[in-house]
Amino acid sequence: MADNPLSHRKWRIVHSEASLGWGGQEHRILAEMTGMRRRGSEVWLVAPENSQIYRRAELAGVPVLAQNFRRRLLLPFYVMRLAWWLKQNRIEIVNPHSSRDGWMLTLAARVARVPLIIRSRHFDVPIPNQSLSRLMYKEWSHHIITTSPKITDTLLSTFNLDPDEVTTLPTGVDVERFRPDGPRATLPLPALPAGTPLVGMITVIRYAKGTQILAEAAGLLRDQGLRIHCVIAGDGPWRSYLEAVLEKLGVQDLFTLAGHREDVPDIIRALDIVAIPSFHEAIPQSGLQSLASGVPVVASNVGGIPSIIKDGETGRLVPMQDAVALARAIRETLEQREKTQAMCAEGRSFIMREHSLDTMLDRLEAIYHRHLG
Repeated sequence: MADNPLSHRKWRIVHSEASLGWGGQEHRILAEMTGMRRRGSEVWLVAPENSQIYRRAELAGVPVLAQNFRRRLLLPFYVMRLAWWLKQNRIEIVNPHSSRDGWMLTLAARVARVPLIIRSRHFDVPIPNQSLSRLMYKEWSHHIITTSPKITDTLLSTFNLDPDEVTTLPTGVDVERFRPDGPRATLPLPALPAGTPLVGMITVIRYAKGTQILAEAAGLLRDQGLRIHCVIAGDGPWRSYLEAVLEKLGVQDLFTLAGHREDVPDIIRALDIVAIPSFHEAIPQSGLQSLASGVPVVASNVGGIPSIIKDGETGRLVPMQDAVALARAIRETLEQREKTQAMCAEGRSFIMREHSLDTMLDRLEAIYHRHLG
């Protein structure tokens, strides 16, 4: 733990998440909860019983309160029940993370007069019904936390917020787990020529993650005489779509769909390049983790990505949905070895300075102290 005098204060904190899946947002919530528990705070999670984060929080020793967020007709009952629970447990801080749980937990916290209501926003996507959302972001919350400067700018302009009311706080990286000299994963690869570069994505397979752009880039590189092999570590609702794209492009033999994996640090270290060809993104976990691991990153110039992948300094950026530019950046990464190694070294230093897990937790506690003393 960082030597932070503010960290001696112990808090009573509740997070909530309505999502059933597992991705960067859920990973961030679990990192906050387990990190604050290690520092002595009491932390709870409110989530659906059939969600991934419910199960993982239980395994991590975080107390979980099961809550159905989808039955809107029962919202008043759920709000009053949660408000009673918050008062009984003397909760000081609530922090919802998605829309459905945000409305329910925020209303309950106001009824229970919880001293600090924080609203986290993880994605830079259009905000529907801005007049109604203004209640959540401006009137009912005491502080907003975002995961990228782009999201912060959007909220400031949309709701005319005071800059002091919003903090940009990307997810911190465990720099011991994600380090260059750790073990490398054994991947389920086909027989490949010796020295075949491995280009990977660690992602939930969704349309907006841009896996289809990587497929096009891999085909272009093969046509140019450079054969790479792409590893997709993750699963998701677009897997069948991706398989159809690979077949249509004739690049099935250039891809391994490894499915969901828990050994993410080992997988990253086994890759020659991590690709992030997203169409929109806050600050991707895989980008931070790859920089910490000393692995080269090629990414889309969208959302919050440029705040960590600084073109020519910590990695290479390409225009969104541009397979030609992505192929060129992959080639440059492989061929310009000295320049790439310098970027990797700067990327690791950047994470150590600004994006470690302890740095994130220190900044969280500074927000708590500012509001609660």
